[in-house]
Amino acid sequence: MRVVIQRVKEASVAVDGEIVGKIGGGLLVLAGFEEADGEADLDWMAGKIVRMRIFGDAEGVMNRSVQEAGGEILAVSQFTLFASAKKGNRPSWSRAARGDVSQPLFTSFVGKLAAALGRPVATGVFGADMAISLVNDGPVTLFLDSKAPD
Repeated sequence: MRVVIQRVKEASVAVDGEIVGKIGGGLLVLAGFEEADGEADLDWMAGKIVRMRIFGDAEGVMNRSVQEAGGEILAVSQFTLFASAKKGNRPSWSRAARGDVSQPLFTSFVGKLAAALGRPVATGVFGADMAISLVNDGPVTLFLDSKAPD
């Protein structure tokens, strides 16, 4: 499982011009899955995201988690995180899990995020062509891979 996390002042996702998910300050999480991903990957990633100390404390030091900061999470499935561009100019998506595998993984991941955060997590629409708007905060952008947790 791979994610790109962006700390945001606000973020939203729209499908066909209609906003389907929206948050204020918090994290935009773009999540990609491969066939080998399982519950252990989802558990590790959800816990890591919710506990990661990337929000400022009273002194402005990144010392608080999204949970401690009272932030929200917007999660969007993004299979392109498993693109390979080693050959040619057209990326290969062969490592990305098929929809019938990744959709249940994404649903479970969102549930685990919500449980760890202690409140609902906003989402896009799985498999839809989505337009994401955000105001990056910092900017703070991180990449995590559950198969390379170091």
